[in-house]
Amino acid sequence: MLFFIYAIIGMQVFGNIHLEEESHINRHNNFRSFSSSLMLLFRSATGEAWQEIMLSCLGDKGCEPDTSAPGGHNENERCGTDLAYVYFVSFIFFCSFLMLNLFVAVIMDNFEYLTRDSSILGPHHLDEFVRIWAEYDRAACGRIHYTEMYDMLTLMSPPLGLGKRCPNKVAYKRLVLMNMPVTEDMTVHFTSTLMALIRTALDVKIAKGGADRQQLDAELQKEILAIWPNISQKMLDLLVPMPKASDLTVGKIYAAMMIMDYYKQSKAKKQRQQLEEQKNAPMFQRMEASSLPEEILSNAKALPYLQQDTLSGLAGFPSLSPLSPEEIFQPPCLDQDDEDFEEQLSLFRLNFERKPQTEGHKGFTFEHRLLELMSSGLCDSSEIPKTSLTGAFNQPVTTF
Repeated sequence: MLFFIYAIIGMQVFGNIHLEEESHINRHNNFRSFSSSLMLLFRSATGEAWQEIMLSCLGDKGCEPDTSAPGGHNENERCGTDLAYVYFVSFIFFCSFLMLNLFVAVIMDNFEYLTRDSSILGPHHLDEFVRIWAEYDRAACGRIHYTEMYDMLTLMSPPLGLGKRCPNKVAYKRLVLMNMPVTEDMTVHFTSTLMALIRTALDVKIAKGGADRQQLDAELQKEILAIWPNISQKMLDLLVPMPKASDLTVGKIYAAMMIMDYYKQSKAKKQRQQLEEQKNAPMFQRMEASSLPEEILSNAKALPYLQQDTLSGLAGFPSLSPLSPEEIFQPPCLDQDDEDFEEQLSLFRLNFERKPQTEGHKGFTFEHRLLELMSSGLCDSSEIPKTSLTGAFNQPVTTF
């Protein structure tokens, strides 16, 4: 705007000055047009020979001849004016000293805002804390529930608050260091909370690395009393509370929450490791006999197809190696007085029918096999029922 105004004035006052190559008002530097006026003013604003340009616009300068005039050109006519002193001096003053300094001041103010120490607390931090506290303390009683502490601190900007992007672990550690006492109605006080935030933000007498918290709090109380000797004990206890070991504090609550979070993370990590091991493990694995339940072992010992392995180092455990086909289909001696007689006889018949027949036994029935075993002396005929023996001659032959 300043250049625009002075360019219009320059065109009206100095636009008809005669152009001379030896002077500073020439064909490259003049007020003939708006664009050339802006370039001349920009050159003057930089301080390049602005006083020479001013002297070239004084009252003794002639005018540019006007060929369109009917009476011709008057050589005694002068287009310069002594207003050039006021024009150029005011322009340099406003441009070089006022506008330039204002421009530099704006830059420096923004630079200071960007580079200032954000850890220094100011009045605006206190105003922000009071405003956000009022959103949670609608009744203006000076107390809020301890569970609202985390949400309130995330709404406050650092360094007094935590910010919205603060991780949960960092927030919990900050609350553990604050360690304000919690009353019976599970609330915290306004003054205690503000003082705890200031102490943790500026690291004032904070117990870290196993330091004695009670001793640091007592030293801080002495320093406050030295500065404000007339402060009451009630206000001093609110500023620097010294809870007992049995009292409930915000630090204890959030410390327990941190322990629970670490436990859940550790448990979840172990479960993921177990799932990965199960995915990478083969489908079938060899199991040792000692790892089997007792119920399975007792049932396995009763099976007729398994024998005791005397050579095995595990005494009393059955060997899982199969017997020969002849031993598998070898019938046990059947006793009619046994309670399981009928069941044993039916099992023997089933095994015989499923047994692959050799060349010498094709066409044999179950009863034929019983007679063959009795003739070989493997079983006593008195132990086999007569119904089975007579069936060898009366029943039809079952061939394979």
